[in-house]
Amino acid sequence: MQQWNKDGDFRLFLGNSKEQLASLTEKVDMIFADPPYFLSTGNGTVKIGNRYVRFDKGKWDRVRSKEDIYNFNYEWLSLCREKLKDSGTIWVSGTYHNIFQVAKCLIDLEFKILNMIVWQKSDPPTTFTKQRFNFSAEYIIWARKCEKVPHFFNYDLLECMNNGVHMPDVWKLPAPGRWEKTCGKHPTQKPLRLLYRIILASTREGDIILDPFAGSCTTGIAANLLGRKFVGIDQDEKYLQLGMRRREEISNPDVAQKIFERMSENPEEVQVIVNHARPELLKLMIEQGICYLRAGDSKGSILVTPGFERTGYVLLHSGGQNCHLFKLKRKGCFQIWTKETLEKHGFYPKHALYYQVFHFDNSQEVPFTREPRLLQGLNTYRSKIRPLSDFIGIR
Repeated sequence: MQQWNKDGDFRLFLGNSKEQLASLTEKVDMIFADPPYFLSTGNGTVKIGNRYVRFDKGKWDRVRSKEDIYNFNYEWLSLCREKLKDSGTIWVSGTYHNIFQVAKCLIDLEFKILNMIVWQKSDPPTTFTKQRFNFSAEYIIWARKCEKVPHFFNYDLLECMNNGVHMPDVWKLPAPGRWEKTCGKHPTQKPLRLLYRIILASTREGDIILDPFAGSCTTGIAANLLGRKFVGIDQDEKYLQLGMRRREEISNPDVAQKIFERMSENPEEVQVIVNHARPELLKLMIEQGICYLRAGDSKGSILVTPGFERTGYVLLHSGGQNCHLFKLKRKGCFQIWTKETLEKHGFYPKHALYYQVFHFDNSQEVPFTREPRLLQGLNTYRSKIRPLSDFIGIR
């Protein structure tokens, strides 16, 4: 039964995932699935401090035999395969409890596994046992449908987001924050930041994304904020109602913009030095591959703080116009030069005795995928540090 249709870009279906998958008639570009991990015993409790807390996510997560788990995963994955375009890919999350069975099913169904992503949680909960290491990661298998049909991978964008080098398969991201739960909570909710990266990596704007275990519809919220269409299925109406409330929340453009900005944040994100220069000086800086800023306590100097080591790019502009983005030759590094040393390179600074000097690769300019909005009154002319996603990314 279709629950809600928001201009065709956010469709939810209530019911058993396998039954609803079988009834879908369209093909999709990407699937993200967070299936049951089969952890709940129904009567398990965990002692936290002086109290006992029941550990049970629901009947859908109850422990099953390995044969039942394999059959369950094989059935829904085979249905997903039918609904996936030949060039499409699927992402499936899990822990050691279910991920190996999922991998076996994918191989048996002739998917081609591309990566095993490790989501390293930067703020993992405490594991209540002294017999194991603390559980601080989950795993996400990325696979394409066909061995010989190419899939889409937004390599260039992911490379830019990772300071110009190939994005690794270990992603350090926090669990969902309070700002993601203003409409309610789900016991296995995934963070928007995780889905943001997955969707950017493997889809284009306008693509259709399917989630057969939609829960609170995190996949759908991220998809719509990134200009993709969403089809979600879940057997629990209260969670689909939660997903509806979250979708209504982002119908407000101001709220949508705030959530998008939080979603696109990355605690490990590469930073950009933004520096104004007169037109003739800007031209000389580009020719020399040198950007310099006042050092010490000079007015206008950049403050070096924790996180400065992630600085990987420099953006040069003149009064907010004529913007140019380049990659630094060495991430998070600069030299201290005297004004006399700068003079030997053709520069004639007048405002300080010492300068921070950043060397950048002037042989290849980095294209903007987001319009650099630098006009901020007097602040337009002040050097600052901003995240790379302000200039490279989606919207």
